Amino acid sequence: MRIAIVGAGIVGAATAYELAADGHEVTVFEQRGAAAEEASFGSAGLLAPALLVPWATPGLGDGQKRRLWGGSAAPHLVRGAGSGGLAWRWRWSQAGRSPGVRALLAALEGLGRYSRMRTRELAGLFDVDPETSRGTLVLLRRPEDLEQLQPALQVLRDAGETLHEVDADTARLIEPGLSTDAPLAGALHAPDGEASNCRLFAQILRHAAQELGAQYVFGARVQALGKGSASLQVAGEAAPRPFDAVVLCAGLDSAALLRPQGLHLPMAAVHGYTISAPLREDTHAPQGSVIDPLHHITITRQGQRVRVSGGAELGHGGGVQHAPTLQTLYLALSGWFPGGALTSSHQVQVWRGARPTLPDGAPVIGNSGRSGLWINAGHGACGWAQACGSARALADLIAGRAPAVDLQPFGAQRF
Repeated sequence: MRIAIVGAGIVGAATAYELAADGHEVTVFEQRGAAAEEASFGSAGLLAPALLVPWATPGLGDGQKRRLWGGSAAPHLVRGAGSGGLAWRWRWSQAGRSPGVRALLAALEGLGRYSRMRTRELAGLFDVDPETSRGTLVLLRRPEDLEQLQPALQVLRDAGETLHEVDADTARLIEPGLSTDAPLAGALHAPDGEASNCRLFAQILRHAAQELGAQYVFGARVQALGKGSASLQVAGEAAPRPFDAVVLCAGLDSAALLRPQGLHLPMAAVHGYTISAPLREDTHAPQGSVIDPLHHITITRQGQRVRVSGGAELGHGGGVQHAPTLQTLYLALSGWFPGGALTSSHQVQVWRGARPTLPDGAPVIGNSGRSGLWINAGHGACGWAQACGSARALADLIAGRAPAVDLQPFGAQRF
């Protein structure tokens, strides 16, 4: 089939590769000048365990209004959020109390596990290492922090994820760079946890798809979808381009393109921050990934860089970076791993970007309900953790095969 993909972030790049590998004639339309220039540009990098990615889900809800990351774990409103942002945040908080939240979290865990497997398969197939680091530690400042995480841990353990409860001394053996002065009661260790460079892998996928014949059209803004047919209108072109199928992988633009089709996805831009700094001293830097659940922060090792990520804002903020959030990220990095990164270097990169998120924390993957129109979007903070799995599963669905992972929980009809 002739298939158009809208969006060349990590999800679009993975989808393009899988469809090209299946023998389809693929064209990718991207409004930016290169692949992975938006949410995928500054990804935290954490692949697994996907369910423990901060801001991945609104919560678990156990009848006592408990959240996965505590009672304060809701995106905060900044300039431009408006009443729509307030309503969306309310839906986010309510999703954590839904009776079906545990089933959805189990589905998300399954998607994350499948995606990690597929990512590793592709890295092996391409014979590349996208700056991978192994092992994830969830740092516990107080003994009671563990109790707060128990619902999430139960979902992971039920799925077979290996998680070890370790004391502070063992945590520092696993991550020797951890400060001896920082308060640490213990940690959770996921030895199979993983982090790597999302943007680098998106570029690898792009080149692999192009070798299979896929075409990338950059600087091409898709302004409308065809009604009643699988076609799209590129800004500045006189006539629509016809295809056999169109796959939307363009984050917030996907929701905008769907509205004239009568499909309304409650997708919001949840802005987050990353600070990437050059490695200063290997033994003082993280060897794998570290999660600070109290501040909803992730610190990952990506080759010769250290990346700290956090923050969740609804609204454009006037285009101004939130200084307190950045200060928290800098303090977390220097507090947990003093001397590990060159935070005063001119090579430090500070990024604020939008993570297209749906209020239940899950993506939409599958048929839109319109002939020839498919969706793979709304992955939120887990775009990297879910990209390769969702792309392979959607390609199987388009081919009429049963995907290896259940996509029913991620259907657009739930909204």
